[in-house]
Amino acid sequence: MSEYSRRAVHATGVGMPLIYLLGVVSWDQLRLFMIGVTLIVFGLEFLRLVVGINHRIYDELTRAYEQDSVAGYALYMTSMTVVALLFGPVVALPAILMLALGDPVSGMLGKNGPHEHKRLGVVAVMFVVCVLLAAPFTIPWAGVAIGAVAAAVGGVLAAVADGVKPIIRGVAVDDNLTIPPAAAVGIAGVFWLAGVDTGIDPFGF
Repeated sequence: MSEYSRRAVHATGVGMPLIYLLGVVSWDQLRLFMIGVTLIVFGLEFLRLVVGINHRIYDELTRAYEQDSVAGYALYMTSMTVVALLFGPVVALPAILMLALGDPVSGMLGKNGPHEHKRLGVVAVMFVVCVLLAAPFTIPWAGVAIGAVAAAVGGVLAAVADGVKPIIRGVAVDDNLTIPPAAAVGIAGVFWLAGVDTGIDPFGF
């Protein structure tokens, strides 16, 4: 699978926020659905890494450096699900969209290895995309001034998480794991400092 095809698959994650925004499912139903998908994904990873059952889909979805470790698509689902469980829609949805849509955009603008940071120009584009994704949620919730600041801070943290890869014991932390939490903390932090309801709803079914 080409990188463009891989990015297109990545972007299909927008379907999860979309079914909520269209009123197909409630917030609690969406969170339960995401938990289910995450469990299935880790079941597949268990079969791949522990049992040794390989399938063509693994070759399509994983890169060479992921052959012996948990793949990016599993980290992708994990981070989005955790954010959905910990925060309400106004914080979680933009954070999820920053990964589902922002990350593929930045990925198409420049290639970088698993241990390489992205170019400053790519980080800047990622920031702009993330702000545009967050603003329709944060501004109606908190007003223009606070909402814009929340979108900007969330965008900055998401762009940094996307572009700067911390190395822990020689292993680069995958941005699929870091983008949504970074964005969510940024948005919720601004709301908290401004005395606005943060939308935090930990496991509140």
